[in-house]
Amino acid sequence: MASSASSGVMNSLLSKLAAVMGEEYGKLRGVRKEAASLEGELRSMRALLEKLAAMDELDGQAREWRDQVREMSYDIEDCLDDFLHHLGLAKNDGSTGFVHKWVQFLKEIRARHQIGNRIQEIKNLVKEVSERRTRYRIDEYIPPNSGHAAVDPRVVAIYAEAAGLVGIDAPRDELVRLLMGEEQGLKVASIVGFGGLGKTTLAKEVYRKLEGQFDCGAFVSVSQKPDIPKLLNRILLQVRGQYSVHTSDLDCILNDIINSLRDRRYFIVVDDLWDSFVWSIIKCAFPENNHSSRVLTTTRIWSIASTCCSNSQEYIYKMKSLTEQDSRRLLYSRICGSHEAFPDIFEDVTANILKKCGGLPLAIISIASLLTGQSYITWEYVNNSMGSIFEGNPTLGGMRQILELSYNNLPHHLKTCLLYVSMYPEDYIIKKNDLVRQWIAEGFVSKISGLDVDDVAGSYFNELINRSIIQPIYIDYNDEVLSCRIHDTMLEIIRSKSSEENFLSVIDDRNTVAPGLHKIRRVSFHYIGEEDGVISASNSRSLSQVRSVAFFNNSFRPSSLELKYVRVLLLEFPRRWRGTRVDLTGICGLSLLRYLKISHDVKLVLPGQLGGMWHLETIELHTSEELSIPSDIVTLPHLSQLFIPVNTVLPNGIGNLKSLRNLEWFDLTKNSMSNIECLGELTNIRDLKLNCSSTEPSEDVSRRIGALCCSLERLSRSPSSLRNVVLLKHFPSWLQVDGLSTLSPPPHRLWKLHLERCLFSRIPTWIVQLRDLHSLKLTIRKAVPMDDGIIILACLPSLVHLELSILVCPEERIVFSGTGMAFQSLKHLVFRCHKPFLDFKACSMPKLQRLELWLDATGWEQCSGTCIPVGIEHLPASLREIHINREYGANKRDIQASKSALSSVFAAHHPGANLIFGGAPWNYPSDDHD
Repeated sequence: MASSASSGVMNSLLSKLAAVMGEEYGKLRGVRKEAASLEGELRSMRALLEKLAAMDELDGQAREWRDQVREMSYDIEDCLDDFLHHLGLAKNDGSTGFVHKWVQFLKEIRARHQIGNRIQEIKNLVKEVSERRTRYRIDEYIPPNSGHAAVDPRVVAIYAEAAGLVGIDAPRDELVRLLMGEEQGLKVASIVGFGGLGKTTLAKEVYRKLEGQFDCGAFVSVSQKPDIPKLLNRILLQVRGQYSVHTSDLDCILNDIINSLRDRRYFIVVDDLWDSFVWSIIKCAFPENNHSSRVLTTTRIWSIASTCCSNSQEYIYKMKSLTEQDSRRLLYSRICGSHEAFPDIFEDVTANILKKCGGLPLAIISIASLLTGQSYITWEYVNNSMGSIFEGNPTLGGMRQILELSYNNLPHHLKTCLLYVSMYPEDYIIKKNDLVRQWIAEGFVSKISGLDVDDVAGSYFNELINRSIIQPIYIDYNDEVLSCRIHDTMLEIIRSKSSEENFLSVIDDRNTVAPGLHKIRRVSFHYIGEEDGVISASNSRSLSQVRSVAFFNNSFRPSSLELKYVRVLLLEFPRRWRGTRVDLTGICGLSLLRYLKISHDVKLVLPGQLGGMWHLETIELHTSEELSIPSDIVTLPHLSQLFIPVNTVLPNGIGNLKSLRNLEWFDLTKNSMSNIECLGELTNIRDLKLNCSSTEPSEDVSRRIGALCCSLERLSRSPSSLRNVVLLKHFPSWLQVDGLSTLSPPPHRLWKLHLERCLFSRIPTWIVQLRDLHSLKLTIRKAVPMDDGIIILACLPSLVHLELSILVCPEERIVFSGTGMAFQSLKHLVFRCHKPFLDFKACSMPKLQRLELWLDATGWEQCSGTCIPVGIEHLPASLREIHINREYGANKRDIQASKSALSSVFAAHHPGANLIFGGAPWNYPSDDHD
């Protein structure tokens, strides 16, 4: 089926032509007339492009005409951008004086003359393309009924159904038996099979079932071209809770992991291995410690599986396709929940479709997402469209064809958004917010009356999740997908589509930009390695009309490129560049730039002023190095997302950023009092993340907290859209925030309030007014008898996630009452205190799914059970996970006593819940070496 990148660029172009014909450019009558003439012809072309996009195949002439329209549309839009930019320069020049105004007038006349000549050239080109349309008889193509499936808006519900695993119990239990046993030495097992059979899913289920039986564990994915130090650091983060200080020194990272695992029983899953050499390095991190530790790997290559298991074939598990019965069960569960609810009329066509799926879970899930809620005619169409390749090759061919069907079924706007995902490297975890902001910057997101553009873009992302085309990775407490990955096979498909449509070029393996018939419109560099490829001057000229440029682990300095039309610039520098000076003063010439993100700890040198970059919408800077911010950043009229490193000082005047929606991390102690007070003027702010880098309490810090309180009150009284507030105090001290206790009124529409390492004397009473609050993190010094703080929290009707910390151990138990509607929505509870003096009453927390306790095991042997929470039997059957985490500092007897007591009480009342002991190791001889 023909792709729709061509119609996508046409949409962006038509919106700009509409702007030129608007009242803002009313004086440009000649230009407006020419633009109106162009618009009519281009709209006709767009309608035909959308018809062609619905066809399975196009002949050579139709493809050539489509490509000509696409490239013409890009060039026309670039021309309009030039014109609008020159007019904007004149309009935004605040200088006065007769001579200056006359010079500006002459410049404007010259710009109009130049654009007039360009428009005439464009009209001739449009006429030529239109004549080819007639000559080629493109309009005579009649597309068949495509059977497009409607988008299911129940994103979270559909994904939950997709997560219902079928045919997994037997292989999971077999692998558990394979891994476990009485062997005290390190055992390595491996899952091997074709992509899409469910190796990762099976490994995750095994890990979920067994992780509670080990002292620590990690689950990491490798990919074909892994950054090994980064990979090992991910293992270290999961087993130790922090990265190595030696971020790129392989030997040091290996030693850090070995030291963390030497005296512990560990379980590590290494997913998606492609290279035996990579495994030979990774396995060095796993010490033989005679604690019955286990490692599980997954791979598509049998020889690698054999190498992992030291050629012991009995420890290799070969993945099998789903049986016909399990394939049907999976399809039914995705479409209607059960076989009983499935219409009999669909049985024959279902058998044919499942035969072509070849028992591949990924293929079945994809086709089910396509068919959900569709008529019998659509089922027949899908069955007939799969092609004979399924019967000849039920693995790669079948998978590709089914995934292509899911792609082809997307609306035009979602196809364009999905093609953009091909910019990211294989196995890259893509943040939802990054992706949707890039879509917005590129102009892919349609404006819908009454809806916020961020919400519209978010709905695009959710639709791709719903259709199982991208895979959710991190889902928050409120079931929102925050990050995703794309399956290797689907990535291969969309890169092929992207190349065919000249949408985006991926440069890797040290290849330079390949010459071609068309201009490069978007490019992503994926170099890894010590010596990256060099982009020659001739190649850099070929990039002069790119709209998005991304560098992943790339050593090339983009300041030498002339990127006149770039909208999105993403720079992710190699870790070995930490501390390297990177001069980006040249970016001030990127007048059309809308999105700028720079990652990793380099010494950034930004321009003193941003000049004419008034289109900037997102500035995201991630570095721990000291950074000087351009002085005119507070004048950017469209800036909506500003992410700055901690300890960064912003220029005064932040209140001028009326479009700002997200500010992260604003330092309360580094920035001026004036800027703290101006936070109350950000009436469009949605997300406000603050940090306090001060090491000790002081009168100045107290005054700043008071100023923040006043700003929040101003936002509460204004038509503010503030949804999320985070205040983070860095170690080692606590931030006293009793100055916020008098907040009146609070921002009533808050969804999230996280006050981390921020200390209240007691729970503020104004929290009860936050009726929409979903997530709360709060620390108080001490809970006193008859304190109504817990009652306040219990009354919050929308609260789903609660983290409550108490510094001083209470003298009496903290009671979670079950009267009325207490904690009616709470799903996740995290409680931190030296002793879990808790009392759960009947009917409290009726929806609780996860309970996490942080405690100090010191003195448990003498407490005779009084430290154990009471009322465990009152917690609901929905409780699935119980995490018990201990702090350092207890002796061996207390550790054993606490673990035994807690295991007994939770196992007695919630045997089906997954009980996990974490935090400090539970099998150490002692922490204080008594």
